[in-house]
Amino acid sequence: MGSRVRVWLNRTYAENVFFMDQLRSNPQLRPVEIHATHGDPDSPVLAAADTAAMEPEGLSPAAYVEYALDQCARHSIDVFVPVLHQAALVAHRAEFAALGTALLAPPAEAVAVFQDKATAYQAVQAVGVPVPPWWRVRTEEELLVAVETLEAEGHKACFKPAAGAGGVGFRVITRTPFSLVHLNGFPSPYVPLDLVAAALREADEPVDWLVMPLLGQPEVSVDCLTAPDGRVRMAVGRTKNGRRRGFTLHPSFIEPARLLAEAFGLHYLTNIQFRMFGDDPVLMDVNTRPAGGLHQLSQCGVNAPWAAVQLALGEETGELVPPLLGQDYTVIAGPRPVRPVSLPQQRAEAPAPMLPAPPTPTPAPQVAPAPTSTPVSAPAAETAPTGAPTAAIAPA
Repeated sequence: MGSRVRVWLNRTYAENVFFMDQLRSNPQLRPVEIHATHGDPDSPVLAAADTAAMEPEGLSPAAYVEYALDQCARHSIDVFVPVLHQAALVAHRAEFAALGTALLAPPAEAVAVFQDKATAYQAVQAVGVPVPPWWRVRTEEELLVAVETLEAEGHKACFKPAAGAGGVGFRVITRTPFSLVHLNGFPSPYVPLDLVAAALREADEPVDWLVMPLLGQPEVSVDCLTAPDGRVRMAVGRTKNGRRRGFTLHPSFIEPARLLAEAFGLHYLTNIQFRMFGDDPVLMDVNTRPAGGLHQLSQCGVNAPWAAVQLALGEETGELVPPLLGQDYTVIAGPRPVRPVSLPQQRAEAPAPMLPAPPTPTPAPQVAPAPTSTPVSAPAAETAPTGAPTAAIAPA
């Protein structure tokens, strides 16, 4: 058992509780202490950490760097996994190193390339990785040209922000007029073209979107682990096709992911996503951070978070080859603790004013019934059991 390792995760997504679990269950049985910070007091990441703190709101990227340096110094952080303000933080890698803190993130140059999807598509095309047809759109006129061109070629058009993470802002263009069809059932990503064009026409400032064809399934997310020497130590694909999930080592996904990771110096944990354009895989996105679903590789016998921490500490892991590919699976929600903060303390808004109570009616005089020789007891009403309240759990 080696010395203790102190790891910090700043404001991140809830699924990283599993990232934390894997660090603690590392195969070397190395003691790991986790510090977590967040802006949401009910993030399960805070409850799962050994020490936790609320992050100050409203900090500029530069001010956040100063905050992060102070956190690393005060908590003796060995490895920092930055998600929020990653680009600003990695530009100060040397200052963190002077405190004894390694940043588990790619170099600033690599992060900058993949912050903007249009810049990224141009860069990856230059190294031979295929991307879908795309248009950068800022106005109504540019949108209409892109959509009409795609539709003329038999494609359905979609758009997403040029900068952003996950599926935030993703929409699919439809020619169907807005009607009750769009209001029935659950919200849909489909939006009528005329409404999108009108919104652009009336916007106070231009948008910055990428318009491209709606790509087919499966979606394959390749989790890569790349050492600071630039060589990939692990590349495993996670497949998604509807609800079904699985794993792949197929070269059509793994080889371009390895090429990108090594060509652009995507050190430590990154996630490279592909979808199908016809029969061919094309790049969809590159995330310069650990994916939320990274922990699912544990079904293949791989502990990627711990291997990344080892590399950040200067320890060699060797090639991480999955001993097996786990069976297909699906993902369902499950309970996870939050910190014991009572609900009233979390309410910022004033309570709603209460309506005045209705006047109490004057009771009518009652006449006592005549006594009977044998009193008869009514059956006792059913009462709720005393004790702590319980909540029903709906089936998935």
